[in-house]
Amino acid sequence: MPRLAGKVAFITGGGGGIGRATAERFAEEGAKVVIAEIDQVRGDAAAQSARARSKNSGGDAHFIHCDIRERLNVEAAFAETMERYGGLHILHNNAGGSSPEDGPVTDVSEDEFWRVITLDLYGTFLCSKLGIPYMIKSGGGSIINMSSIVALRALPGRDCYTSAKGAVAALTRSMAVEYAAHKIRVNAIAPGVVLTERVKNLLKGSKDIENLAATHLHGLGLPIHMADVAVYLASDEAAITTGQILSVDSGATIR
Repeated sequence: MPRLAGKVAFITGGGGGIGRATAERFAEEGAKVVIAEIDQVRGDAAAQSARARSKNSGGDAHFIHCDIRERLNVEAAFAETMERYGGLHILHNNAGGSSPEDGPVTDVSEDEFWRVITLDLYGTFLCSKLGIPYMIKSGGGSIINMSSIVALRALPGRDCYTSAKGAVAALTRSMAVEYAAHKIRVNAIAPGVVLTERVKNLLKGSKDIENLAATHLHGLGLPIHMADVAVYLASDEAAITTGQILSVDSGATIR
């Protein structure tokens, strides 16, 4: 039997990179997957790809346009998810990311700080706040947040991103305790350098990130590596795994 048979998953930022790879893997494992994505073209393409990969697993995928920074958008996306699939068992708070405008705290603009905090931290908070009641009604499930190794080790020149991802790690732990009684597990994946298109662009101009990449013992990560960990965290195999920040970083945090 597929590992996620009978489960409904909601993935933010599911149109590309780690989110798309996870949507495809979840559908392969039998989940009904909602791809909540701000980009219409990317979202549609990811849903089509995930449906194609579901084959005979019982999985499915559906795109919903959603800006996770807007409460009304998120409310509508969860309502549509419940109407279409009748439940919510997996919430993958994947949307986020840094940008070349990030920098040291004394240099970076306040606008960039709030942009990153709003997307990476507030988006995770808001989707959890609005999604958890549906998960409780569905009998519990798994929340998978996205932190980063920058929450666990220093990365100069990315103080906005470091702030947001450190906060996501702390939020993950507190939510794991808060909602355990409702049979909800909460964990976070902390990737190292993952070769998404966005990160490839960052690598072109950042000496700090290039130096960090050189510490990866088994090479740089790929989106599928994160997706495979997400499948584990979403599945019943992770029944007693909660409150953990899983470093999936090719050994970078031990260097």
